[in-house]
Amino acid sequence: MLHELLLSLLGYTGDLIIDEREHQNSLGIPVSDEHRSFKLAPDISFIQPSDRDLIERIISLGFYYRELDRFATKSRNLSWIRSANPNNELSNKNVQDKQSVYRRAIANGIVEILSVYRSAVLHIEQKLLSESIPILATITQGLNKFFVLLPPLYELVLEIERDDIRGGQLLNLLHKRCHCGVPELQSCIQRLLWHGHQVMYNQLASWVVYGILQDQHGEFFIRRQEDRDVEHGSSNQDMSEKLARLSTDDASLTDWHLGFHIFLDMLPEYVHMRVAESILFAGKAIRVLRNPSPAFQFKDPVYNQQIPKGAQKNQVSTGRFPFQKESFEDTNLIGEELLPQSEADKIENMLRDLKESSEFHKRSFECAVDSIRAIAASHLWQLVVVRADLNGHLKALKDYFLLAKGDFFQCFLEESRQMMRLPPRQSTAEADLMVPFQLAAIKTIGEEEKYFSRVSLRMPSFGSAVKSSQVDLPKTGSTSASLSNASSEISLDGWDGIALEYSVDWPLQLFFTQEVLSQYLRVFQYLLRLKRTQMELEKSWASVMHQDHTDFAKRRNDRLNCSVSQQRRQRFRPMWHVREHMAFLIRNLQFYIQVDVIESQWNVLQAHIRDSHDFTELVGFHQEYLSALISQSFLDIGSVSRILDSIMKLCLQFCWSIENQENNPNTSELEHLTEEFNKKSNSLYTILRSSRLAGSQRAPFLRRFLLRLNFNLFFETTAQGVLNIVRPSPTLPVFNQQ
Repeated sequence: MLHELLLSLLGYTGDLIIDEREHQNSLGIPVSDEHRSFKLAPDISFIQPSDRDLIERIISLGFYYRELDRFATKSRNLSWIRSANPNNELSNKNVQDKQSVYRRAIANGIVEILSVYRSAVLHIEQKLLSESIPILATITQGLNKFFVLLPPLYELVLEIERDDIRGGQLLNLLHKRCHCGVPELQSCIQRLLWHGHQVMYNQLASWVVYGILQDQHGEFFIRRQEDRDVEHGSSNQDMSEKLARLSTDDASLTDWHLGFHIFLDMLPEYVHMRVAESILFAGKAIRVLRNPSPAFQFKDPVYNQQIPKGAQKNQVSTGRFPFQKESFEDTNLIGEELLPQSEADKIENMLRDLKESSEFHKRSFECAVDSIRAIAASHLWQLVVVRADLNGHLKALKDYFLLAKGDFFQCFLEESRQMMRLPPRQSTAEADLMVPFQLAAIKTIGEEEKYFSRVSLRMPSFGSAVKSSQVDLPKTGSTSASLSNASSEISLDGWDGIALEYSVDWPLQLFFTQEVLSQYLRVFQYLLRLKRTQMELEKSWASVMHQDHTDFAKRRNDRLNCSVSQQRRQRFRPMWHVREHMAFLIRNLQFYIQVDVIESQWNVLQAHIRDSHDFTELVGFHQEYLSALISQSFLDIGSVSRILDSIMKLCLQFCWSIENQENNPNTSELEHLTEEFNKKSNSLYTILRSSRLAGSQRAPFLRRFLLRLNFNLFFETTAQGVLNIVRPSPTLPVFNQQ
């Protein structure tokens, strides 16, 4: 009877001690899980009731042991690997989905506890056989601590199996169970949590040291994007559109933008979201550093100077690049340079220290993650800023998208001025524009300019982009011929859609995303319209002054027509006041955006680039730079941007109307344009001086802009009455700004 009692403590039943569930099932009586346990056989009558209760309490440990051992054996079973059928991928996937690395780790911890329990049972058996001592008292005294441990562990296992808990959810459950008032149970659960954390640290090491996501059962809180898309049922078309926006075929860049995400269901609650984002960033950065683009591997960091065009041509024709042979000898050389082995060892040592700690310390974990993220961000900064010459590309974007190369765009607009008087032709709009674009490049862009070849001119919905370096210049005389038969249904403002594209190589796509380039394009189109308007106002003044000088010369020779010239001069004089008023507003707006906004924000960005050595900080600073450009240029305020667009259109129409006055005088049209301009300009001033804008980030430079506009209180006095008048009398006002 003693040996049967000891065997029952290890999960084996017999005639004396039976499994209640098996016994009831044999009788056809269902038993709930709450009442499952080991019991003494009901036909045993020689045991006193008090001893029966004590024995049944003792042998309940055997039931808990058997169930825990069953869970451990099931979770640690790896036979599915050997029995997997390579031809049946679907069934293999279903088998693997039921597996859990975290459960296996917890099972290892349970095996440790059960081994201690077995040792205690063996020690009791040896003690009972060697000495004549009370049996039940000795067993109770020897297994007393397991009455506290095994029942809660059994409940834990039941909950894990019932709710199919795995991965980070399992760590959450163990972390909550650690908070109890029983020291023995707390240390036991902490040991199980330690085993679970070993798996998490191994997955972390694979992710942040090698950039490899080691998670075949979907239990890590970093997950591939396609897994989420399958779970949420997103269409393949949406995914393909996302990938198409990257404008790159490089797998590492696809991974960076769309490859991985944080899976919140598997994120332990005690791991802050900021920490998880740092882990996600560090792993993606390591993937980029360890897997450089093949095209980038051809670039020697020393040989980073621009090759003159003639020399480049000779080298391409002969196929003798001085660094080509060396780059093929060891394709992993640059990957090792981007992330030195010493840095990878440092990251691995930090994770090893966390693994060896007996308890999970949140502060130590977060400090280690911050250090790992700092290492990854620093080396990614070195790659993007130093090796890929980020500042040179930023300067190129400023030159071409923010019109810092004013001479180039002035020349381009002058060359294309007559073309833009007509609507763009749907079939040849881009090709027509390439003529003045290339002429402007020849006149203003030197051979040492190494970034101009990356700029492409484009007319959206008029065809594909045409590279500035790939178009042969047609003869200048063909321009007028091509425009002579221009006919299209597109409005005169179709030229407002002129766009630039910028070719970005690896790894700068990490920094210049498609969204960033679209923001640059938005500012570019706005600035080009503004510059075009300013140029038209200047050209109209120049053409009229030329006509006035011609009339003056004729007047000296022809005394009879003197009165006619004088009348025409008197008739046009009010128009020049209106034109000057328009030019005054456009000039000040242009000066405000180019100097007060772009140059000042550029200096701020340059200071940040000099002081920062963190890639993510740099991305944030650049986004602040773009946001400031858009907000301080009023592009984010619909009412203001619409008024500015309408003012620029009115100015262009006014200039064209003035030039047509010689052949077709139309005073009413000019009066109407003047009236609309007065309304729009005063509406603009009223909105810009509103209290809502006075407290925003636009305030410091906005006040300078308003001071320039209203230096003689002209705007302030006229804005008070113009907006409330429905329609003033159709007379051309005289604007006195002296």
